[in-house]
Amino acid sequence: MIRTEEIEIDMQADGDTADITSEVQRIIENSKISNGIAVIFMLGSTGAVSTMEYEPGLKRDIKAAFERIAPSDIHYEHHKTWHDDNGRSHIRATFIGPSVVVPFINKKLTLGTWQQIIAINLDTRPRRRRIVVQIIGE
Repeated sequence: MIRTEEIEIDMQADGDTADITSEVQRIIENSKISNGIAVIFMLGSTGAVSTMEYEPGLKRDIKAAFERIAPSDIHYEHHKTWHDDNGRSHIRATFIGPSVVVPFINKKLTLGTWQQIIAINLDTRPRRRRIVVQIIGE
């Protein structure tokens, strides 16, 4: 059996993160599927989905790491293509990836004690992000 839903969330620019664990869990609980996998996929090439311990210190650390991986103050060839300023956003999103797959058992996500599912907006401007959640199982 397969069920597909979307989560929409308004996010700030440059690495804003949002804990979407409860929304994914709600989708599973409201389905007729007890055991399976949840595919959580961010639409767009400047957003990402991952897992982390969602706490204030790590949220700041993640933003600092993004700046080290793809700095905002260097030239990106992408800027020549579209005459915009989000080359770093695309690089960061590519490294993280647009999706995660999380198993669930008896309608409960199988996450670690301090592990949450997060959405990340890496664009240089605020965005309303769409995240597809597809659950597959029995």
